[in-house]
Amino acid sequence: MKKVLLAVLAVAAVSAVSAQDRDIQALYKKSCYACHAFGANGAPKTGAVDQWAPRMEKGMETLVTHVKDGFNTMPPKGLCFDCSDAEYKALIELMAAPQ
Repeated sequence: MKKVLLAVLAVAAVSAVSAQDRDIQALYKKSCYACHAFGANGAPKTGAVDQWAPRMEKGMETLVTHVKDGFNTMPPKGLCFDCSDAEYKALIELMAAPQ
């Protein structure tokens, strides 16, 4: 029984580390690209600093809340249902950076 428990804990630990180390570019392509690459439905375009500036002024906490809850035409969680707050922050920073 102890071996089974240790095996389960080891798998859970590896899964947790993997989730923390996920590739932000891959998450962007999976969840954000469809709207933010083209400005669909009024989404600020990736790399368009002028479009992101007024949003960034609201503060990262507000932006992460908007992602998690949905905002205007953006669906809740921005279609990344398993992203952490840290990953949402990294995605926002990626999109808001000049390209």
